[in-house]
Amino acid sequence: MPVDSSRATSPRPGGRTRFGALDEIDRDILRELERDGRISNKDLADLVGVAPSTCHARVAALRESGVIRGFSADVDPRALGRGLQAIISVRLQAQARARLGTFARELAGRPEVRDVYLLGGTDDVLAHVQVADSDALRQFVIDHLSTRQEVAHTQTSLVFEHVHQPASMPPR
Repeated sequence: MPVDSSRATSPRPGGRTRFGALDEIDRDILRELERDGRISNKDLADLVGVAPSTCHARVAALRESGVIRGFSADVDPRALGRGLQAIISVRLQAQARARLGTFARELAGRPEVRDVYLLGGTDDVLAHVQVADSDALRQFVIDHLSTRQEVAHTQTSLVFEHVHQPASMPPR
């Protein structure tokens, strides 16, 4: 793809806030990286229509500013012996809600926990867990949730299938 010189501007030093000042080129780069985080810089530059040096500088600036938080592999949990996934809703005791952040960080530190979401509404936390089987799930809920004083209620939903849409960037 030929490089569009009108788009080949370098990143603005200091012109990007943590989540603001993203232009069309930045958004195109982010969209393509969400589709394939392992894409080469040359291929990425070709897709978004800028020079490879411009693309490299922009990706570096997006990383430094915290817009790109990192790169990771999407590993099938079954390959790791964690074939059962669940979403667990947790409601804390009213007096424990001041310690919500601490509770969430402790929960997120467990090896069975994939993601933790802090919520507004009836429940306080959602935890996505991956375990070997139903016995391991039961043990996790008992050992790390139900027996904790600050936990008022849990509800566990099994995940039958996860349909993943990697690109969260809105289309052009």
